[in-house]
Amino acid sequence: MPDLLLELLSEEIPARMQRRAAEDLKKLVTDALVERGFLYEGAKAFATPRRLALHIAGLPARGEAVREERRGPRVGAPEAAVQGFLKSAGLSSLDQATTVTDPKKGEFYLAVIERPGRETLDVLAEILPGIIKSFPWPKSMRWGAASAQPGSLRWVRPLQSIVATFGPETETPDVVPFAVEGISAGTTTRGHRFLSPEPFEVRRFDDYVPALERADVILDADRRKDIILHDAKDLAFARGLDLVEDEGLLEEVAGLVERPVVLMGSFEERFLEIPAEAIRATIRANQKCFVLRKSGSEELAPAFLLVSNLVASDGGAAITAGNERVVRARLSDARFFWETDKATKLEDRLPKLDAIVFHEKLGTQGERVARIAALAKDIAPLVGADPALAERAARLAKADLVTEMVGEFPELQGLMGRKYAELQGEHPSVAAAIEEHYKPVGPSDRVPTDPVSIAAALADKLDTLAGFWSIDEKPTGSKDPYALRRAALGVIRAVIERSLRLSLASLVAPRFANAGTERTADLLAFFADRLKVYLRDQGARHDLIDAVFALPGQDDLLLVVRRVEALGAFLATDDGKNLLAGYKRAANILRIEEKKDGRAYDAAPDAALAASGEPEERALAEALTAAREEASAAVAAEDFSGAMRALSRLRAPVDAFFEKVTVNADDPALRRNRLLLLNALRAATREVAEFSRIEG
Repeated sequence: MPDLLLELLSEEIPARMQRRAAEDLKKLVTDALVERGFLYEGAKAFATPRRLALHIAGLPARGEAVREERRGPRVGAPEAAVQGFLKSAGLSSLDQATTVTDPKKGEFYLAVIERPGRETLDVLAEILPGIIKSFPWPKSMRWGAASAQPGSLRWVRPLQSIVATFGPETETPDVVPFAVEGISAGTTTRGHRFLSPEPFEVRRFDDYVPALERADVILDADRRKDIILHDAKDLAFARGLDLVEDEGLLEEVAGLVERPVVLMGSFEERFLEIPAEAIRATIRANQKCFVLRKSGSEELAPAFLLVSNLVASDGGAAITAGNERVVRARLSDARFFWETDKATKLEDRLPKLDAIVFHEKLGTQGERVARIAALAKDIAPLVGADPALAERAARLAKADLVTEMVGEFPELQGLMGRKYAELQGEHPSVAAAIEEHYKPVGPSDRVPTDPVSIAAALADKLDTLAGFWSIDEKPTGSKDPYALRRAALGVIRAVIERSLRLSLASLVAPRFANAGTERTADLLAFFADRLKVYLRDQGARHDLIDAVFALPGQDDLLLVVRRVEALGAFLATDDGKNLLAGYKRAANILRIEEKKDGRAYDAAPDAALAASGEPEERALAEALTAAREEASAAVAAEDFSGAMRALSRLRAPVDAFFEKVTVNADDPALRRNRLLLLNALRAATREVAEFSRIEG
């Protein structure tokens, strides 16, 4: 079957945009084809610094004919309805429609629309210009004389040429006939800007890839990454060094080159006095280079690897020398920052935080630090930390934000603070907390283990959450500019992974001067949503989390998780499944009868009346009393498995009650008491969860 080859050649595409752009191109084209009934066998998109490419395999040469029956208005309908039907069906008069009789609805018009299959080449020519003109670049530009015209083409960088061919591999493919802003699709492309700048012809994807390679372009970004990584490791090994791998940098560098060549540069040993993280940040951020370690050691080597985009005639000597000059200059700056920062204690930097606005409604960084320090001191006893050390750590945690090094490399915040704290003789736990109070930053980041770090980390995140909740700046949809979801997940992970017992409500409520109860409840609901995400990834059911959070006072996340685990284990048993079925039957009966009677059956049943009734009625009443007392005591002792065992004993009497006893008895007093028994079942299950929230 025929294939499509599409290439859009332009000036340099920013590396960070390439992968997304390639996927967008594939999705937009394939979605447009499928929407028109054109299915395909496979599609793959590619990106280099100068081009987006798409290969779609197994497209039919022609689309299938379509036959559609479209029902119109009833015979005799108003003229406007008839005209609307004719227009939508593409008919010029009712003579082109048929009349169909429906036994129930009478006669109505029916249009039979037949569309012959279209040539795929024509369909591609129809959809590709629109996709190119409306391509969703995060940032784009206009250029040339046409840029003065409204609606002119926007592209990430000036678009230079388009290759678009379609046809089977056994024949010469056709050029897809379209043009965008004067750029006509054709078969001509170019290779590497410097190594192979001359244009050349391509026909199909199988010819295109090797032709590009001959023109010094590796089309597949993953292959470029593999080449860079393999060559970097080999070159480092040959010099007795180890590569410090960096997936983010590798991805970026692969988007900067079409023909990667790895070279090694060096710098003076004296620069190794700078902290390794600062050296790495300097070389990475400014030169997009990889750092190296001495073999078998964590100590950095005075060398780095750079990735060139061409094979130089001098073996890369000039390129390496140029990078070395820049690296030395940047390391000289970093060394100056390091020496300057060491001269001032962290505590002496705190007044500068009063001049930095954290948020216009939440005050300065200095005010925020005061809040975090007070909260860390309160949290400390709850997590086994020394309150004085926790307060000290929180007070110093943001001080490195006003250092020279962090001003130049913001990604080093926390880490440089720890370095400076160690140099000035702070307690090891305080120094560690300055770095670790940001953790966990993401799902793969670790949770701190030192209690002082935990206290500072929780205080930082809870202050952030409560602060933004207090000014009603909550995440909406996909927007979360203050990373509040990440902060909540960080609290959840710290609490669960470190088995911490905390009342979140008591920690955040004091921050809400007005509408405190309402905002506290809303923030706890946000934690519940985040906990669902966390536990769902662990395999837990979201409805069980809802069932537990529906109970009042559920702000101890560790207990919520333990209760959810116990509830899940219980419902996995036959007793649990049958009791849930019995509960739902009871709840349905109560809902129907309460609506019919216009009253709630929420009082306690008459024990004497139940005792004088059917044996199954008496047995259920006794079992409910015993189960509720036992479950309540088990919950109070935080023995949730024991509470589930207590409820499991209700299965047999509940089953027997529904099998033998008529709830809606003729005797009004007996009927009322039996409905109250069902309410007692509902109340007993609420000792452990709100069963109405459980699915199934």
